[in-house]
Amino acid sequence: MDSSTPARRSFLLCLASISVLLVSGCATLPRNPAPVQDTPMATIPGMPDIRGWAGFPSAAITEDFSLSMRQESAQDFPVGADGVVRYPYLALSGGGANGAFGAGFLNGWTASGQRPVFKMITGVSTGALMAPFVFIGPAGDEALKHFYTTTSNDDVFVAGSVLMALMRRDSMADTRPLASLIAKVVDRELLRKIAAEHARGRRLYMGTVDLDTRRFVIWNMGRVAQYDNEQALKLFHQVMLASSSFPVAFPPVLFEVEFGGQRYDEMHVDGFVGANLFAHVGTFDPTAIIRTEGRAPGREQIYAIHNGQLNPPPSPTERSIGGIAMRVMEVSGRAGVIGDLFREYAFAQRNRSEFHWVTVAETVDLPDPADFDPVRMRELYQIGYEAGRSGNAWHDRPPAIGEATP
Repeated sequence: MDSSTPARRSFLLCLASISVLLVSGCATLPRNPAPVQDTPMATIPGMPDIRGWAGFPSAAITEDFSLSMRQESAQDFPVGADGVVRYPYLALSGGGANGAFGAGFLNGWTASGQRPVFKMITGVSTGALMAPFVFIGPAGDEALKHFYTTTSNDDVFVAGSVLMALMRRDSMADTRPLASLIAKVVDRELLRKIAAEHARGRRLYMGTVDLDTRRFVIWNMGRVAQYDNEQALKLFHQVMLASSSFPVAFPPVLFEVEFGGQRYDEMHVDGFVGANLFAHVGTFDPTAIIRTEGRAPGREQIYAIHNGQLNPPPSPTERSIGGIAMRVMEVSGRAGVIGDLFREYAFAQRNRSEFHWVTVAETVDLPDPADFDPVRMRELYQIGYEAGRSGNAWHDRPPAIGEATP
């Protein structure tokens, strides 16, 4: 990654100042967390059925997915010649500005004429920013392209300094520009389109991490959209912002929750902390629901778009706190993506589902994900577009898994 970009220089400066912040760590911002024993049971006021926790079965999300089986149409999910209904799922990963690859890939997939209607779409981090446009189908392609080819650093954050970090005490940078951008592109009209797709038996989920419970949280965004009021719109914006809030660099998002008639707050950060992409995370079992409530035998098709590279070329690491910290986060994040792919592959194997994933080719000079440079993003968008249109970029086994040995 090029240390000469303004965004990277600012970020490295912020990381280098962590030691200064640790010295001032005794000074914390006030908040009102729920009592420890009540934290997992808190709900969003007026919306008790819109989220669940990974690894813990959710009756509300299970019931809602069961409802989706009764809502879906034979036009969206027809019975094939073999008597089987195909249910495509799409998982969109994190990757910051490199979401331009996924945006291009999806537009290219549309152009190929092979892009299916997705039963379920999930998004984390930049994938959560993409997901609403993808959920409404090809009608959202132009907005998706615009977002990932014109957005600049100034549209996302105000770069921090040591002084700003000391004053804020919970982050290095200010993401009010991103909050404003989300509010601009996700309006009531888009929310109603998402609610309409939800009513057709399709589902949209986003992921954040609740730092209080230390759990990955699944948000049922189509159900949120169905509430169709200002609170729902605000919550929709908050979830998208939280899922994109890289911890320490960006401030966490506080959600108002209630339990036992009392109001508290929860602290959420970027979903990548828990999973960089997901389809099955134990909140509900779509396979079992399809098997018992489907119109005909069903087969799941899992598609995952990784907005990054799994095998980037070697490059020297800067001998500095910032340079080492960035490289460690980069390597650990990539290891997390590989783990996520293996998890989804294991689910696919267990359920006899199809499994497909795509990543940015090793030959591509991948831009810094923290640098929203429209010129580089347009280049990456075009690379994604060509890959999506070609139809041959998919892998069907996790990284480094080849054919079985006889």
